[in-house]
Amino acid sequence: MEPVYTPVIGFARALFAAQGLKFTITGAQHVPATGGAVIAMNHLSYFDYAYAGLPARDHKRLVRWMAKKEIFDHPAMGPLMRGMKHIPVDRAAGAAAYDEAVTALRAGELVGVFPETTISRSYELREFKTGALRMAADAGVPVVPMIAWGNHRVWTKDHPKQLGRSNTPITLTVGEPITVAPGVDAVATTAMLRSVMEQMLHAAQDAYPTLQGDDLKYVPARLGGTAPTAEEAKVIEEREQAAKAAKRSARD
Repeated sequence: MEPVYTPVIGFARALFAAQGLKFTITGAQHVPATGGAVIAMNHLSYFDYAYAGLPARDHKRLVRWMAKKEIFDHPAMGPLMRGMKHIPVDRAAGAAAYDEAVTALRAGELVGVFPETTISRSYELREFKTGALRMAADAGVPVVPMIAWGNHRVWTKDHPKQLGRSNTPITLTVGEPITVAPGVDAVATTAMLRSVMEQMLHAAQDAYPTLQGDDLKYVPARLGGTAPTAEEAKVIEEREQAAKAAKRSARD
């Protein structure tokens, strides 16, 4: 039992129950019962940190997430994130976070990583960074792929959050651990990890209840939905980053 993480989990479960969220979890046995591992998850929702812990609960394990430093700077979220021993990532200087994550992995912790680094507006996998594979290789631990689907219908970018009782089905799929040898080709192995997770994502999408009408906004363009394509999402993100840069420049 941890003084901060344990009550946060209790609150999250009560919230999920009040929302009527219907979780289907497959492959939870692939989460190691002991020892370190990198949990590599796709990123669709602002609640992914909470959802990702559900497959680990059978082994009573906690996931220490790598998250952007700005969350730790928030007056309310910061103390919670630090209390749960999550790992702050300064994107301008990420070496310290990397070292902290490797240390945690060697100590037997589960460390959660979003290889895409940010939420996908297209609901398809973005390009992956190699950090998850490099950390696993340096720490001598496996990478466990995890896919969530349906979670974006609760709260994602560009759409109003649905925090009331929605009875939304959410699927969480855990794949077999991937052994990462020291000196591995991080680029090639990351591409392999992305391919595995893409297959898992497509399977989850195919098995999900059919969405229609206004809910087509939560369906990838590839499947006939109205979500932006990966190319369109990239343009949106570039404009967003340019606007943020201009705002920072104006402040300076």
